[in-house]
Amino acid sequence: MKKMRSAAWGILVASALAWPAVAQETTPAMVAAAEKEGKVVWYSSVDVKVAEGVAKAFREAYPKIPVEVERSGSERVFQRINQEYQSNIKNVDVVNSSDASHFIFWKQQKWLAPHTPPDVKRFAAQYKDPEGYFATWRATLSVMAYNTQLVPEKDAPKGYLDLLDPKWKGKLTKAHPGYSGTALTGTYALTKALGWDYFEKLAKQGVQQLQSTTATPKSIASGERAVMVDGNEYNMFIEIDKKSPVKIVYAKEGTPFVASPTAIFADAPHPNAARVFQNFLYTAKIQQLIIDEGGARSVHPDVKEPADRVPLAKIKMLPDDPGGMLPQVADIKKRYTAIFGN
Repeated sequence: MKKMRSAAWGILVASALAWPAVAQETTPAMVAAAEKEGKVVWYSSVDVKVAEGVAKAFREAYPKIPVEVERSGSERVFQRINQEYQSNIKNVDVVNSSDASHFIFWKQQKWLAPHTPPDVKRFAAQYKDPEGYFATWRATLSVMAYNTQLVPEKDAPKGYLDLLDPKWKGKLTKAHPGYSGTALTGTYALTKALGWDYFEKLAKQGVQQLQSTTATPKSIASGERAVMVDGNEYNMFIEIDKKSPVKIVYAKEGTPFVASPTAIFADAPHPNAARVFQNFLYTAKIQQLIIDEGGARSVHPDVKEPADRVPLAKIKMLPDDPGGMLPQVADIKKRYTAIFGN
């Protein structure tokens, strides 16, 4: 009996010590513990400008919890974390990726910690993991676009099949799915809609290959290339706000929807700071920030889209399918590279 009481007491003590690291709400005790941990480390694939804006807002809200941002493309983020964990390096606290299949993989590996930010409780079911391991922090569309100074509107492509016209040879730019999660998700959606033979035909057009879907909008904005096969919608909004001569095309075949979740790692070196930061990411204030300053789409029920933005309900979309894509990721990258090169 004495041993049973001792074991039970040990469980209660352990639970009490662990509580600040698993609490959902941001409490004063959690913040105090986070301040003692010294910082939070965020690996993210979001555009640098947006990442810096979020980090700045967090520092203003929690000046005693520095945030260290490590920004790279989604596939690079994935590779880095996997390599670190294989070497028993536990550096990342919170992760954001535009490849939602990453979170399914990390969950399968039991690397993620369950945590549901208060605001996420109000999200529609399709935008959050049923067990609370991750949720859509932001979303974007993988869009087509063109330079309006190089392409008259009457001649602009209306869909992906239009890009096979010989007149676009040497004028197209596309992001590589080996680097970009948005490009990977979009490429997978197009293989389901149009087949791999579409990409074999597209490759004959002399398509410029760039790493990130943040780079292709800049290519057409500068006039380096005339038409963009894929790129982040939010980077296009940024270019439009800068008065760049570009216009978005929502393809008649459908536009790939790209969910971009965040999650906390179970072995996060700063677990309380991670939870404070994760809760902060999903607040209406930050969700509005990523819309207003970064042009992302949000699934938060309280945010407001700009009046000049085409509502999602009016766009024909190709839904993302991270569960279906996960077992095919290596093959997608291999086949794509065989067609277009590195």
